Amino acid sequence: WQIMIHGESYKPIVAEAASKAATEVYNRIMVTHLLMDRTKPNRVAGAVGFNVRSGDFHVFRAKAVIVSAGGASHIFKPRAVGEGMGRTWYAPWSSASAYALPILVGAKMTQMENRIV
Repeated sequence: WQIMIHGESYKPIVAEAASKAATEVYNRIMVTHLLMDRTKPNRVAGAVGFNVRSGDFHVFRAKAVIVSAGGASHIFKPRAVGEGMGRTWYAPWSSASAYALPILVGAKMTQMENRIV
C-alpha cells in the first residue's frame, strides 16, 4: 500500500494496473500534440506522438484524455550546495510537458502547482 519515496516501486505497480485494465498498452510514446474535437468546442479528442525507439508515428482517438505528464522540476539549482540536487521525489527529467500540451490547444492554466522551481 505504500510506494517508495524515490519511485522504485511506482512504475511496476502502475504498469501492472494498466495492463490489467487496458486492451492495448503502448510504451515509450512521446505525445507531442493533443487533438481537438471538431464538433464540440474545448474538447480534446485524442493525441499524436511517436515512439522514441522506433520513430513510428501514432494517432490516438479518445473519449477522454488525461494529461499526466510531468511538471517542471530542477529549473534552478537548489540552495543547499552539493546536497539538494537529485534528492527530490519529483522526477529530475520532467520538462513541463504537462503544462505545454494543454497550453498549445488553448487551455487556461489556473491553479497549477509550482514545485521545485
